Amino acid sequence: MILWHKLQNILSEAELESVALSNSRPIIYIDTLQQLLCSVSAEDKVTQYYPVSTSRYGLGQLQGSLKTPTGIHKIAQKIGIDEPVGRVFKSRIATDDICFAEDYSGEEDVITSRILWLEGLQSGYNRDGEVDTFARYIYIHGTADEAHIGQPASIGCVRMRNLDVIKLFDQVEVNDLVIIA
Repeated sequence: MILWHKLQNILSEAELESVALSNSRPIIYIDTLQQLLCSVSAEDKVTQYYPVSTSRYGLGQLQGSLKTPTGIHKIAQKIGIDEPVGRVFKSRIATDDICFAEDYSGEEDVITSRILWLEGLQSGYNRDGEVDTFARYIYIHGTADEAHIGQPASIGCVRMRNLDVIKLFDQVEVNDLVIIA
């Protein structure tokens, strides 16, 4: 089990100047081996567990790799507030389309319901140059491909079930920390 003090150690070992540690905000921890997203509070309580789907190509930072980046990130933007369940986004813009799991054909990576756009905080690792998470458009987002949640199936992002991503979206804030390991 991941504990608050272990997450704090990961953050302090990274020696990030731009990270203000707060004991009042939870840290999002994405366990790529177990395909789980956990929200860990300062009281060492895992307040939420959600199954996720990371990249079918594995883990990696490089632009164009289609891999899920690891390391320390923050939520840079929240997109999709008040949109209905299943709303389809193209280039982070809500379309008129709604897509549910039962309608999904499997032909494309449909981004639905909500987007949490991630920004890497480790220069040269997941920030800047060819390894920049934000420039790679890496999100935590809803998906119409809910059948593959719990196993690596995405093309880089962290996918969630639509109702789960809406619940998480409502609980997190811009600048909340996200650790992907």
